[in-house]
Amino acid sequence: MKFMIASDLHGSRYYAEKVSERFVSEKADRLILLGDIYNHGPRNPLPREYDPMGVADILNPLACVLTVVKGNCDSDVDKMISDFEFVSEAVLIADGKQVFLQHGDRYSIDQLPKNCGDAFIYGHYHTGFIKRKGNVLVGNCGSVSLPKDGTPNSYMILENGELILKDISGEELEREKI
Repeated sequence: MKFMIASDLHGSRYYAEKVSERFVSEKADRLILLGDIYNHGPRNPLPREYDPMGVADILNPLACVLTVVKGNCDSDVDKMISDFEFVSEAVLIADGKQVFLQHGDRYSIDQLPKNCGDAFIYGHYHTGFIKRKGNVLVGNCGSVSLPKDGTPNSYMILENGELILKDISGEELEREKI
């Protein structure tokens, strides 16, 4: 199974469309969003084409292939415009590997979740990377709409036991086996 993982849309209709296009281009089976879907947050600038209802219009038709982890900028009222649930965290088994998913506001590479398994993937910091911490492969998918520290607008692919960081055009940036 092929998973596409993205985070931190922050209400950008423009980048929600890009995510939807990349999902189709990647021929992924599931789309996992690691939070901060609609709201830009008080410390962030408005992203390109800020339109939370427009983001909902793009994501709702994908509800049957979508897993959404709640971020720190997501609120209960966001459920009212969503045809999908927000979960606090998720664990998936992919190619025999246990992968823990969370927004990144409670856990990070510096504070891994207990029993996170073989890999931990998160967003929140808006900087994409893949690194090892002990026996755990840690990936941050970056931010689709508001990357920081000179990192590109990015997302991840999880397939065949590998984690791949890509920029929004689909160019591979990093790859590592879990």
